[in-house]
Amino acid sequence: MTADELVAFAEDLARIAAAGGGPQALAEHLAASTGVAVVVEGIESKRLAAVGRSTHGEARTVPIASGDSKFGELRVFGDGGAELDRVMRLTASAIALELSREAAGEPGRRRAFWERLITRAHTDAAAARDDAAARGIVAASHYVAVALESEHSEERNALRTAALAAFRSSDADGGFLERGTALLFFIPAPREIDAANARTAASLLPRAIAKSHPHPHLNGGVGTRVALVELQQSLQQAQAALSIARRLHGPGRIGVYEDLGAYPLLLSGAGAQALREFSRRTLAPLRAYDEKHQTELERTLRLYFSVGENVKTAAAELNVHRHTVFYRLRQIGEISGCKLDDPHDQLTLRMAIAIDALTT
Repeated sequence: MTADELVAFAEDLARIAAAGGGPQALAEHLAASTGVAVVVEGIESKRLAAVGRSTHGEARTVPIASGDSKFGELRVFGDGGAELDRVMRLTASAIALELSREAAGEPGRRRAFWERLITRAHTDAAAARDDAAARGIVAASHYVAVALESEHSEERNALRTAALAAFRSSDADGGFLERGTALLFFIPAPREIDAANARTAASLLPRAIAKSHPHPHLNGGVGTRVALVELQQSLQQAQAALSIARRLHGPGRIGVYEDLGAYPLLLSGAGAQALREFSRRTLAPLRAYDEKHQTELERTLRLYFSVGENVKTAAAELNVHRHTVFYRLRQIGEISGCKLDDPHDQLTLRMAIAIDALTT
């Protein structure tokens, strides 16, 4: 490893520890970075973490200690290169810090806050902020939830490391929970621009992972920006977006809830109120443009669909030249954010129009 790579390795260890990843996540980071098998043993030979299959034979060992307190040993099997001793010591120090904090109850207390938050255990925002402060967490006013998933442990470790780096924030503390093959991130988003940045960062993760895993098997979903106490809603949206992205596009895709149009409604079996809100939200940009500029984009779209997407017939019905219809269709795509030649986007627009016709 170069000096810069060592610094990056140490920074990644710090991010994993800060997010509460624990000994297993830190061991996975060491294994993924060096290609070795790793075992973390606590006192009385209690195994705390294990990564890799080749954990037999001669091992290189580093004590896991903090001051006079010894917590166990870090054992590595395999040739990890000239810098292995140094990165082992860095990892052992990070694990020692985590174990000493666990002994004091800090990581568990921090994780418990996020667990409580996503189960709606807090009565209001003030109670949530007070709970966060009592646990040493600087909470933001709003958050965006991101759910990531990979069944491959090495890829999941790389994904965790990349996501922790991509989602870091200097304004407030983020949250992280690991549930089986799923990695859940809660990203501070006090402003809408922060939410937009989170969506962009999440969408770029497959490309980042592809550098070390050419055919990513990961999937992900991004929820909407919500108030702190409503974090469960964003998490549910993120999990729904993950499921939809996996089913529609296969592995290697990140679904953004706000960009999925009608599919979340179909997945959840939405009620009448949710359907009306979806229709209103989808058609709102066209209606606002029509009202401001005295145009007929919404009427043109409705007619275009009703005549089977026949531009000539639509032009005759509207009493305009067909080039005018083509121009309006381009405007509709730009303003609505939907591509009229994309079947998924067209489903969204058709559903919005049908729901509007049925409910008004």
